[in-house]
Amino acid sequence: MTTRRAVEIAVREYAELGEGPTWDAAAQRLLWVDILGSRVHTYAPESGRRTLTATEQHVGAAKPRAGGGLVVNLRDGVGLYDEGGAGGAGDDGGGAAFRWLVHDPVPGRRGNDAAVAPDGALWAGTMRYDEAAGGGTLTRIAPDGTATTVFPAVAVSNGTGWSPDGTLMYYIDSPTRRIDVCRVTDGGEHVTDRRPLATVERGAGFPDGLTVDADGCVWVALWDGAAIRRYTPDGTLDRVVDLPVRRPTACAFGGPGLRDLYITTARTGLARPEPLAGSLLVLPDAGHGLEGTPFRG
Repeated sequence: MTTRRAVEIAVREYAELGEGPTWDAAAQRLLWVDILGSRVHTYAPESGRRTLTATEQHVGAAKPRAGGGLVVNLRDGVGLYDEGGAGGAGDDGGGAAFRWLVHDPVPGRRGNDAAVAPDGALWAGTMRYDEAAGGGTLTRIAPDGTATTVFPAVAVSNGTGWSPDGTLMYYIDSPTRRIDVCRVTDGGEHVTDRRPLATVERGAGFPDGLTVDADGCVWVALWDGAAIRRYTPDGTLDRVVDLPVRRPTACAFGGPGLRDLYITTARTGLARPEPLAGSLLVLPDAGHGLEGTPFRG
């Protein structure tokens, strides 16, 4: 079950809390963030070109927009950068325009992981800095900025993804140790019938970010578990990828044919971080990812 192929270094970095790898198909590059470092990173595998852009607040996620630019899940809400901002056309953002789409500051709370649904809406998670139970949310942000809180009382809102046919949504509230599955209704606007797909046993770490492959299998990063796991659509664990870092945070397919699995990692909270903690790792030819959808706002 364990994958023995060596994980490679895509970008050697010292991110405090690397997160949210996302393949930007239009630009043929990977987006990822350092949440606590308030940075958006980009990496183009073919050329090796990288950009690094500072944000004014802690940034939980950055995703491509259909018309160019990025949507970002910040401490105080969800905002938009026009093309050239936060790792866009310019290396440093170039002073591109930023505006809030949803401005909802709550003391002690910040944006965390986020994902774009097949219908082009953003599902943005939040959490309290102290990780208090019930202090976080999962909210659907429509392209016009309409915000609908779907899960109003979670602890650490993390991985979100959809089945290849778009009829199921997967979701992780990390302290529960569960990967949940919900049924998608009304063209993607609502989810129902939330139930556990799989539970990570004690001692194996906490489920964090996830991605879904073309076979409908769910790949999950295990915080404090030094591994990536793949679960089949019926919840069976069928693959484990051991990693040289204790705190992987999320994973996503990218590169030619969406065959390579990119993995973000963290060094925050570790008294003696591993040499690669905070770097962007890659497992070449790990499988076959799904085409992503840019945010339509």
